[in-house]
Amino acid sequence: MKPIKYVSADEAVSHIPSGSHIHLSSVASVPHCLISALCRRADAGDVRDLHFHHFHTEGPAPYSEPRYEGIFFDQGFFVGPNVRANVNAGFADYLPVHLGESQKLYRTRQILLGAALVQVSLPDEQGRVSLGTSVDCSVAAVESADLVIGVVNPNVPFAYGDLLNLDQFDYLVQDDTPLVTAAFAEPTPTEVLIGKNCAALVEDGDCIQMGIGALPNALAAQLTGHKNLGLHTEMFADGLLRLIKKGVINGSNKAIDKGKIVASFLLGSNDVYSFIDHNPDVLMRDIKYVNDPYVIRQNPHMKAINSATEVDFTGQISADSIGTRIFSGTGGQLEFVRGASMSEGGKSITAFASRTNKGKSKIVPLLNPGAGVVTPRADAHWVVTEYGAVDLYGKSLQERARLMISIAHPDDREALDRAAFERFGPHWNGVK
Repeated sequence: MKPIKYVSADEAVSHIPSGSHIHLSSVASVPHCLISALCRRADAGDVRDLHFHHFHTEGPAPYSEPRYEGIFFDQGFFVGPNVRANVNAGFADYLPVHLGESQKLYRTRQILLGAALVQVSLPDEQGRVSLGTSVDCSVAAVESADLVIGVVNPNVPFAYGDLLNLDQFDYLVQDDTPLVTAAFAEPTPTEVLIGKNCAALVEDGDCIQMGIGALPNALAAQLTGHKNLGLHTEMFADGLLRLIKKGVINGSNKAIDKGKIVASFLLGSNDVYSFIDHNPDVLMRDIKYVNDPYVIRQNPHMKAINSATEVDFTGQISADSIGTRIFSGTGGQLEFVRGASMSEGGKSITAFASRTNKGKSKIVPLLNPGAGVVTPRADAHWVVTEYGAVDLYGKSLQERARLMISIAHPDDREALDRAAFERFGPHWNGVK
């Protein structure tokens, strides 16, 4: 392997011209040293009109801030807490796309990438580096961008799966900033009940997908008595790591990637990052592969478990917004919903608390005006709250309304029943 020549972050980003579209590796592995260098260029009046694309990012997000209006403009594929206020104020924007198709925007040149800024591991003996905790659409970005800058960071784990070669980079920068971590989210009593209702739909030998947070942790805690589960998921964190270490998740029943844990990006504790480092049982893959419904469906008994901000009587599932206010993004929800639905013995499951933290029902007659339908009613199957689980598949609109009201908060059911009568007319005979 030839010696690696490093440059400073400032020198590397000096080659990015104004007007460029820039990809950032995301989640826990944002190349903050390069972003800071771009801010220094911006402060010096040396660059304008840079557009940023990424999954949700952790840490400071100056590329979305009002002070850089006209210089930076964020157009992320998913909206995290660090950019949410600026997106909804109009200083940044959201680009709706299924996460599995985000890479396609680059590969088909729908988005002409001027630069890809990614963080990578130390190279192996063959000169290969890993994208570690954030493979996502970064492989496509490196393949497609005019300029590729890699931050080599010893804190990035070397994860097997889709690797890159050093000769794919135009410039390399050294940095040893620790990756962003997320503490284990303890579930509330309500979330524990939801976890129990979800776990009842999961059988030994199933392959599962879920995200991170208190609700997935609550479900994971209810699966400790299961056996031989598989994992094919967009991301995982500490809740699922506990199941892996207990041997509950071993992938022995998977039809593809047998015995392997497959994911595309991670956010968790350092235990999660250490676990994937040089671990041949973990494959961190391009989002094109992980989120492809036709890949997902190949594992039998796939159980895809996702969340919602609200669901209407007919099964329309909103998960990216609260009315017109963008909250997150389409993500890979529909890709996993469809993949699980096509899987032999599979189920798609939407789980959420029946009420918001302010006591408002998440089961509604009509979605809030402007709310995004992430999963259409024709794709809605199992819906779970702390009050039970219902299957909407094969049910008519009125049947769905009755089922949805039955798992609403008891104090909301009378008002929902009246709303159903107003909607469906005299043939509506109420919830039994």
